[in-house]
Parts: sequence; structure tokens; C-alpha cells
Amino acid sequence: MDGFHPFRVLRARGLWIVNGAIAGTLALLFAVLYIGANVDPVRHLHKLPVGLVNADQGEIVGGEHVNLGAQAIRSITKSTVGGDKIEWKVMDEKEMREELGQGKLFGALVVSADFTSSTVALTSTAADTNPTRPRLRVLTNQSASSLGSNIARSAATEAAADVSRQVGRELTAQTAAEQTKPTAAARLLLADPAAVTVEEGHPLSPRSGFGLTAFYYALVLVVVGMLSANVISGQVDHALGYADNEMGPLRMDRPVIRATRVQTLTISSTLMVGLSLLMGSLVLAGAVGLMGMEASHLPLLWLYSVCAIAVVGIGALTLLAVFGTPGMLLVTLIFIAMAVPTAGATTPIEALPGFYRFLAEFEPLRQITAGVRSILYYGAQGDAGLTRGWVMMAVGLALAALFGFGVTGWYDRKGLHRIPSGEDKSTQAAVPAA
Repeated sequence: MDGFHPFRVLRARGLWIVNGAIAGTLALLFAVLYIGANVDPVRHLHKLPVGLVNADQGEIVGGEHVNLGAQAIRSITKSTVGGDKIEWKVMDEKEMREELGQGKLFGALVVSADFTSSTVALTSTAADTNPTRPRLRVLTNQSASSLGSNIARSAATEAAADVSRQVGRELTAQTAAEQTKPTAAARLLLADPAAVTVEEGHPLSPRSGFGLTAFYYALVLVVVGMLSANVISGQVDHALGYADNEMGPLRMDRPVIRATRVQTLTISSTLMVGLSLLMGSLVLAGAVGLMGMEASHLPLLWLYSVCAIAVVGIGALTLLAVFGTPGMLLVTLIFIAMAVPTAGATTPIEALPGFYRFLAEFEPLRQITAGVRSILYYGAQGDAGLTRGWVMMAVGLALAALFGFGVTGWYDRKGLHRIPSGEDKSTQAAVPAA
């Protein structure tokens, strides 16, 4: 309309209502999904796996074999303190080391081999200025999750302190029955005899970000795949003449090359697969070569990176092809808003509310993180998450292909073409944007 000033569109209520609804919904969803997953992890904690190892060899006391370590382990497993927040897993030291090295345990409590003998000896050496105290070792595992490792350390340390106090009561009662009179320092030692030490159960390189490099590397793969899908979708539309391309003050258009929706998705997906080789290589070069991230199994890490970017990108292209402009909002929600809180890297899955644990079963970032963590920290073991990562990426690719080509094929068969009517553009131009 002649004389219609552009700023008058701001008077349109629909413009404010639609954009306000979309922007407000996104703001609310991001706040709820991010904060809700992390606001109170201890309250939502459920069966965090922590190992219990009794290496105590026992001691002959009064003609009988006594094993105080076994008694301590039974006491911990039968304790109802904390409810079902911690899942105490009784195992031998070899099993414990294997599960720490696969990220299946967040920590462990180990009773030393000389626990009983050192404890028994205290009653006869209480006056010694430097007695050998029975030892309880708390092992942490930051590679599984920094927060999860801290929770496991706190639980194991508390359990060790309870064991020490329980043993102390027995020693105090024994000295009282024997009518011995230990010194004040000896009484304090007998009341809390065990020495509790904290060690890293699965040590990581200093260049591993305290166990977070796997998460951030996986997040980079997801973000690169998602953003490149948006770029590729727009550039393919421009190459086919369906969309103009603005470069600063220039607006460029091309003649329309009629393509079905299936053909357009095929072109975009092919481009994504080819460019994933470049993007995966550059991500690896930037993280390891330029920034010095600790990494082994580099060929496998490169292949996994390329495949992860390709699968995420094709998934995002599918949503864009099926839903159009709203597809980018869905991509953001699925690959970022719902993915980051459920990745199990900062907050362990066992400390998430039920809804988030459900999302974690299929959210792409969690699956990709599991595979990267296995490659970086656990020697690329399949049981440490690598097998799950490959399988879930294959499942995701298959579902994206079935959904994307199925729906766009249906659009084509129904005649829902991208240019149902009107004249084709016949010239290519580069003119200042209006």
C-alpha cells in the first residue's frame, strides 16, 4: 500500500502475540529444563553405584578367626541411613578396578588387608606414640562425573567414619572389661581408630578438565552438526532458487530449479555427510592439536566425531524439511535444551528427576558423550559406553531417514510442493537489499 510506513507493522497485535508466545515458551522451557535438572540433585539421588571392597585378611583372636572388615561391610550394606540414594556394590578389588575404569562406579570404599590385625594391635599398643592405625580407603572417580564422584566420596567417607566409631566402641568396651587405664591420647585413638584416606580411583590426565573434556567435546560435535544443518539447509534452498541469500547489503537470488522435497532433503543430507569429514577433522585438530586436550585412539576419535556430526546434522535437516521454520525451534529444544541437562556429565543420571532420566535414555548428547568418554578415559572399551554410542547413533540415523523421507515423500505425493503456483524466477541478480 502506497504511503504505508514500515514501522506501522509494530501496531499489529498478531506480530506481538505470535513472537511473544514463541519467545516466552522458549525462555520458560530453557529455565525449567536446565534449572530443574540441577536445582537439588541430592534429593533426587537414586541408587548411585559405589563399590565396597573388603581386602581384610583377618586375624586369629582367642583361637578364632576374626574379620572386622567383613563385619564393617555387612554393617554398611544393612544400614538404612540415606535410604536408596546409594547402591553399595560388594565386590573384590579386581572387579572394582574394572568398573571404575569403565565409569560404572562413581567411587568405592576399600577396607585394607591389615584392618583386623591393626585394630587388634591397638589395644596392646595404645600407649605407642605412633601406632599403626587400621586403614579405610575412599576412592573417587571424576571421569564418571565430578558431581557424582563428590557425592560418592561424601557417602563413602561418612560410611568409613561410622565404621571407625563402631570399632572404637568395641575397643573401648574391651579395654574397660580388661580394666586397663589408657592415657587420654590413647582413649581418643581407641574411640576413633581408623585412618580414612581419599584417593583418585581412576586417575586422569591434567589435560582432561577434571573429567569434563568428554562432555564438552561431545557438545561441540552436537552444536556443530546442528548449526551446520541450518546453514546447509539455507544454502541448498538458495542454490535451488527457493530462497534469496543476503550478504550484508546485497541480496542475491537464483533461477528456480524445481526439486521435490525428497530430492531437496537428499541433496542436503549428502552435503552434510561430505562436509562432516571436514568438520570432524577440524574439531579434532582444534581440541587436540591446538588446545592440547589429552586424547588417545585418535583415528577412532576422528571417525566417531565425523559420524556424530553427520547423524546430528541429518537429524536436524530432517526436522527442518518436515516442519519448515518451526523445525529450527524443535532442533534447539531436542539437541540443546533437553540434551545438556540429561547428558550425565555434570549431574549424574542417578541424581536427576525421573522425567530427565527418561529423556536421557534417548537424548543424542548423552549417547554421544558416552562414546567420547569411553574413547578418552576408558581405553575405548565397548562396555564403557562406546557400544551404546555407536548403536544409538545408528538407531537415530535410521529413525531420521524413515521419518524425514517418509513425511517429505508424503508431501510430494499429496502435491504439497514448495512452489505450488506462480512464476519461476528466471534471472540471477545481486542488488542492494530493500
